[in-house]
Amino acid sequence: MVFRSASDYIAGARSSKTMELTRKPLQGVFNVVRFNWHYYVGFLVALAIAYPLLSLTPFAVQVIGYWALWSVSLNVMITLTVSWLIYDRSNLYSLTWLADVPSGSTLLNINAGFDETSELITQHYPSLSLEVCDFYDPEKHTELSIKRAREAYPLPPKTVSVSTDHLPFPDDHFDVCVAMLSAHEIRDKAERIQFFKELRRVLAAEGKIYVTEHQRDLANFLVYSRGAFHFQSPKAWKATFQEAGLTVVDKKKTTPFITTYALSHGDLLEPKY
Repeated sequence: MVFRSASDYIAGARSSKTMELTRKPLQGVFNVVRFNWHYYVGFLVALAIAYPLLSLTPFAVQVIGYWALWSVSLNVMITLTVSWLIYDRSNLYSLTWLADVPSGSTLLNINAGFDETSELITQHYPSLSLEVCDFYDPEKHTELSIKRAREAYPLPPKTVSVSTDHLPFPDDHFDVCVAMLSAHEIRDKAERIQFFKELRRVLAAEGKIYVTEHQRDLANFLVYSRGAFHFQSPKAWKATFQEAGLTVVDKKKTTPFITTYALSHGDLLEPKY
């Protein structure tokens, strides 16, 4: 059922020149393995040890053991296959929600140490005035995969290092703010709310914030199992936005596993979601 749902998004992705022109084949799933290689090495080592050991056990134990190993193996295969669908075959990186942003608009692209989108924005929306910021703090954001990503993909030279509680820009400075697959790295609830308050402060009165994330929901649990706890639930996101004074004015799905929220100043618009 998961794959039938995902297939609805593949046909459109095949015609997405934005994605095809700027990303290498299998780049997304390769990065998933590259940044989390310790999980996959551990999995292969466990298989190599468990299979011969199980052959020495009673038949009933073998049945249970082999079933468990095949279940884990299937989960790994599903995770990698769906990651390929999301990061390599969907239109996730076409950033279609920027197509309607007026020419000359100022855009803040803010990441957590791994920036896959600034080059795309520059290439395909050259009329936008782009500012790139990185809020990664190794003391707070301790995910090992981020450290590996930073080593593999150095940030653009003009990237500004910022903290989640202060963005070095005046009020109402940006027409658009983008946080793509980065805000979930802020684990602490209070810190996350303060971060979005800062985004709201630097956002122009009629501007929008686009937040793209996996969510802690059924679809992601089916694919990533306990890894889905790495994400925030839809309820948690909406609470964060509300506490920060922001309103969800639009919500779009890129595959069943990725959601993009469009946010505006909460005192200007009524929520739609």
